[in-house]
Amino acid sequence: MVAATGIACLVFGSIILIGQSISTIDFSLAQKLGLQERDEVTEPLFRELELNTARWDLFVLWTLPAAGALMLVDHAWWPYLALVAGGVHVDTAGREMAKILGLRAFGVKTGSTRDARTFLFVMVLMSLIGLWCVGMACAALG
Repeated sequence: MVAATGIACLVFGSIILIGQSISTIDFSLAQKLGLQERDEVTEPLFRELELNTARWDLFVLWTLPAAGALMLVDHAWWPYLALVAGGVHVDTAGREMAKILGLRAFGVKTGSTRDARTFLFVMVLMSLIGLWCVGMACAALG
């Protein structure tokens, strides 16, 4: 179970981290790749929030793939990093969902309906993986 969780954390975490790296380095490329919403369906305020979020994410989202790698090699520190990574990902997903839903409630253009569905799916998945990591870490430490 730890190995399967490690693979999931490594793969999902790396995809998110790479996507946010692209967004930070070249936001217009991230838009072309579908990693960020297009200019014509968003407002400048939203795009600036997304760029700043991507920058911050580089500082914290490395924890999930790192925890996954430690799980795969059965390193003694994996539960501690998984606990941190899980908490970070649950918090990040929750705050991002709250931000988007709040902006949309006030009429801020945050992308198409399809963009919103994809975003919410990824955030729910991120929070579930985060909760799973916290649970695995607590079980290993308990």
